[in-house]
Amino acid sequence: MILLIDVDGTLVTYRNEVPRSAARAIAAARRAGHRVYACTGRSRAEMPEEIWALGLDGMIGGNGAYVEDDGEVLLHCHLSDQECGRIVGWLRERGLGFYLEANSGLYASHSFRDAARPALRAYVASKGHADVEGLEVEDVLHGLVYTEDLVRGDVNKISFLLSGPQDAQAAREEFAGLIVGTWGGRGHAALFGDVAAPAATKVEAIDILLAHRGASVEEAVAFGDATVDIGMLEHCGVGVAMGNGSAEVKEAADLVTDDVEEDGLATAFARLGLLD
Repeated sequence: MILLIDVDGTLVTYRNEVPRSAARAIAAARRAGHRVYACTGRSRAEMPEEIWALGLDGMIGGNGAYVEDDGEVLLHCHLSDQECGRIVGWLRERGLGFYLEANSGLYASHSFRDAARPALRAYVASKGHADVEGLEVEDVLHGLVYTEDLVRGDVNKISFLLSGPQDAQAAREEFAGLIVGTWGGRGHAALFGDVAAPAATKVEAIDILLAHRGASVEEAVAFGDATVDIGMLEHCGVGVAMGNGSAEVKEAADLVTDDVEEDGLATAFARLGLLD
């Protein structure tokens, strides 16, 4: 089987920790002959070595903009340097903090740390954590590099702070040829907006990966917790929603497991017979 696992809220907690039960389950599934891929909104630079060390065979990143299998890049859609420069200029004019997401790293201005702290603490708190007062931006966005050189030609996506819903709507109007979305906490309250080049969705990226492997969609099992995961849960042979997912995500799934912090991934693997 091809196992496609969302990262935040599915494979890792919102403190960026992989539950030991999840690590053991992935190791057992791979010993049983299954292939395991991350299928996430993260760029490759946001996938630390400890996640790769779980034994991932590859990843789908940027919600479908990047596909990698056994080190081979099958797809990579990104903004041009002209598009990046235009977006960065617009965000600066509106006074909105932002960071660039590239496979080489995450990049933000020095002012982003203070500007983003409240939103990122709210993001983590919305996932059920009470102890967020000491949380810093770097605890959530690992590998963040502070620089004023923020126009690049390898950017997958630009995430920006929202002062209100009007910012996301204004971005959609300004960048009509690009993809503008929002992301946030439990219940998907919008805390950040993001801008990306038109690219494959998670579903389309999964089909690219399956075709490369010579596998059918019936051989794929998807695990997720967020609205962006609904398509892949419905598309794959089996779709699994985490207990911490929204009601609409759970309705789209064939199986609902426990929360990410309550061994939900390992429980799902066991219930689906993936461990032996």
